[in-house]
Amino acid sequence: MLIREMKETDNQTMEQIIKRSLESFGLDIPGTAYFDPELGRLAAFYQHETNAKYFVAEGENAEVLGGVGIAPFDMEKGICELQKLYVVPKAQGQGLAKQLMHAALDFAGKHYVHCYLETLTALKAANSLYVTLGFQSLEKPIGNSGHNAMDTWMIKALHE
Repeated sequence: MLIREMKETDNQTMEQIIKRSLESFGLDIPGTAYFDPELGRLAAFYQHETNAKYFVAEGENAEVLGGVGIAPFDMEKGICELQKLYVVPKAQGQGLAKQLMHAALDFAGKHYVHCYLETLTALKAANSLYVTLGFQSLEKPIGNSGHNAMDTWMIKALHE
């Protein structure tokens, strides 16, 4: 398994992984990543953001199996946002999301003090992973990410 920075040639694959995953949970609705305007051009989006990166996991035959991003959220407070953690169904339950999270959090720790994320209660496996990796629940969102369909907000101190 190779975890690497996303390339332009990965855009379409990651867009499909994200959309199919959201559809499988009935979350192809406004207020989720499904309608993010940058979804079809993630590589360029993350390359043009300061202290941002999108990682993909590559399996056999260079097949992209999932990804995760880190982007600035509140630079003044040293907060980044963990974004778009998605893994194809056939690769779930094998520790791939955890490997992606470690890559993302290692990168985030070089640039930020805290990592924030927004998710949904229904995404039980992801939420369990977040808690295992030290994320703490918040009562309400920080700022406005544009993902108003989310009902769970978490934050992690990156330097403990």
